[in-house]
Amino acid sequence: MTAGFEDSEAFDAFYAATAKRLVATVYAVTGDLGEAEDAVQEAYVRAWQRWDKVSGAGDPLPWVRTVAVRLAISTWRRTRGRLRAHFRHGAAPDVPGLSADRVALVGALGELSTEQRRAVVLHHMLGLPVEEVARETGASNGAVRTRLHRARKILGERLADSSVVTERKGSVHHG
Repeated sequence: MTAGFEDSEAFDAFYAATAKRLVATVYAVTGDLGEAEDAVQEAYVRAWQRWDKVSGAGDPLPWVRTVAVRLAISTWRRTRGRLRAHFRHGAAPDVPGLSADRVALVGALGELSTEQRRAVVLHHMLGLPVEEVARETGASNGAVRTRLHRARKILGERLADSSVVTERKGSVHHG
């Protein structure tokens, strides 16, 4: 593909406006910041290679997001053991600025199935309607609703347990 200057400017503006949030989205799905960054970068490379087609079909973000999430999930499945260790031992110490609530949320998301986690991130964190989540994930609307319902139950239980632990750590015990 021979891209013109206008294409390059449009792509650069699109990248600048969407990359940071897309990394956060993929990180929420996978729980691994490095993998999220790699998958997002690769998705943007693929988008650039097809920029005429991707941008000509309307908003390119859903296409790039779908590619990034699929790449990350594929990598995640190949390295499942390493991710289990990540969730068991917590985030790496070089991840800056993660609040206890955010660490608890990422840990709770890690307990969901891949399909549930993806539905939660797309629907609750990005605010996409169920119908769009279904389109992006290749599932029916009913399947997405079921995944969301089950995920909310698991997250509610897990996050309630975390808040009890956090409250205990902050309180003074006598005895």
